Amino acid sequence: MTRIGHGGDVYAAARELRRDLHQLLDFSASINPLGPSPAAVRILRAADALLGHYPDPACWALRQGLAGYWHRPDEQFLIGNGSTELIHLLPRSLEIRHLLLIGPTFSEYAEAMRGSGGQVTMLMAERANGYRPPLELVLTALRKRRPPAGGVDPIDAVLLCNPNSPTGQVCEAAAVRGLARLAARQGLWCIVDETFAEYANHASILSEPLPPRTIVLRSFTKFYGLPGLRVGYAVAKPRVIACMAAQQPPWSVNMLAQRTALAALQEVRHSERSLRFMELERARFQQALSELPGCTVVPSAANFLLMELPVGKKAVTVVSALRRQGILIRDCSQVPGLNGRSVRVAVRSRADNDRLLRALSVLLRKGGA
Repeated sequence: MTRIGHGGDVYAAARELRRDLHQLLDFSASINPLGPSPAAVRILRAADALLGHYPDPACWALRQGLAGYWHRPDEQFLIGNGSTELIHLLPRSLEIRHLLLIGPTFSEYAEAMRGSGGQVTMLMAERANGYRPPLELVLTALRKRRPPAGGVDPIDAVLLCNPNSPTGQVCEAAAVRGLARLAARQGLWCIVDETFAEYANHASILSEPLPPRTIVLRSFTKFYGLPGLRVGYAVAKPRVIACMAAQQPPWSVNMLAQRTALAALQEVRHSERSLRFMELERARFQQALSELPGCTVVPSAANFLLMELPVGKKAVTVVSALRRQGILIRDCSQVPGLNGRSVRVAVRSRADNDRLLRALSVLLRKGGA
């Protein structure tokens, strides 16, 4: 099976196009358009003081910061080299053999299962319902769960990305807690990826105690604007965290990443500004994209928008044409559950968004594609 590429590979694009990195507009990775907080930048500028020693393998200061932020014991946190490292730790450390995945969604979940020799069953949201995650169907499937015939492992875990990538759809916290409680009663793991939840705090389940066998994943990449440092974290009961930590390579998270993430977490004013900006600009950008002839835009709770190009226009062709102009967007045509006209675009600055709108308007008026 062909691996679905991630966005954000600006280095490959710069080499291919023979352009300077800073001449590219990257809409393929959904990073806070306001960038890292001033406090995080100050840590980066003083980085030389952190280079002479090994990183703290316990990530103690960052775990203390997260414990204070979420009002939880620090034993409930595991820091990883981005949430992707933690996604790949889960099948091995928790012995997950068969994952029920709510799609269409991020490809790395299935990749992690394949890498560990496990299996994936997907339950797809429907286009006709605006790709709203079908939690009712998931609950029904779990209640009717029976050991399958033919030697196939029964489902032992369910995973929900909330808000979901690449659709931007969000489930209310009460519904997600209901899913987690049912999974716990049936002895299943429930994994909730909240990588984009800073943009939808009402949907997070971290404001209350987690049900048993529930793991929440978070990231400092998107909202906090630190993709180059690779910092993510898992939240779960201490016993679960210990199982995951036992499978983690030593010194997984460098010291600069630990200190910068802590500074970003603690700067509340930048977070508030980022939320205000996103709320206004996402609505404006969504409206403008939806006014392009033949385009359909899925409303989003995150900092990106899933869009269907007009009938007769292929995502791969439009993505390639924009790439030649130095504008990168995400081709979602190969994501299971989407179609060949599906693309995802980040919400960037107003000026950047307007540049993409102009380029798309010209491309979509042309024949072919």
